[in-house]
Amino acid sequence: MTGPMGIPGTSDAELGQARATRWWVRGRRIGSIERAAKFVDDVGFALLFPAPHTVVPSLWEAVAGEDEEPFGSGMGTNEQRVWTWKDELPRRGLAWYGAYLGSRGSFLSPELLRALYPAPGDPSDHLFLELSPTAHEIADAIAAEPLPSATLRALIGNKSRYQRAITELQRNLLVTTAGVHETGSGWPAALIALTCHQFDVGGATDHTLATGRFLDTMVATTPGELARAFRWPVAQARARLEEQVDAGRATFDGVRYVAG
Repeated sequence: MTGPMGIPGTSDAELGQARATRWWVRGRRIGSIERAAKFVDDVGFALLFPAPHTVVPSLWEAVAGEDEEPFGSGMGTNEQRVWTWKDELPRRGLAWYGAYLGSRGSFLSPELLRALYPAPGDPSDHLFLELSPTAHEIADAIAAEPLPSATLRALIGNKSRYQRAITELQRNLLVTTAGVHETGSGWPAALIALTCHQFDVGGATDHTLATGRFLDTMVATTPGELARAFRWPVAQARARLEEQVDAGRATFDGVRYVAG
């Protein structure tokens, strides 16, 4: 077998080097929202900030580099950039944002979002899924227009119950942010919108495409990694990766499925 660096096998060191290049960690840093959008389009999925147990691209590392600790010296220029972009990218329809990969703040490209979106693409999408009553209540509340997170928390009346429900909706890709609502004092509140109002989604679910995008970005992966990322059964993830092998878009080195 040939690894991503063109030599037999796929060692951890080779994989780390290949991923650093693929994930924009090496090379010119991101300094504008337009380039941030190109980054998300290119990798397909990324965390806002890196996480120890979720090994995927992150916007922070593409902006600041892999050795910089976010908020290590407070709210610096790079922290301000990515914190603003997490709301502005979805507001402009450039990237979906919500708690998805590892239940952490994550971006999805519009293409990958369409491939993963689980419903027809209208304000009643939440009715197609088994969600908590609070999640249905929030989806109904923003069916007409986005609402500030503070308004939704007040509607629910319990901060913990609200947070569980909004995370549930984000894990199912049903809601995203749509800019911010200035409160006049303190941090602005994120505007919460239905995904189908911000993006062209519905009726285009394509798990083969999603698998191919994941494999290409990860360079090499396992069924467990794919299953955790997209919340699929491991058996489904393995079957999708085998499809990539059968189509000649991947090889299996005995441990990982390798792109190309």
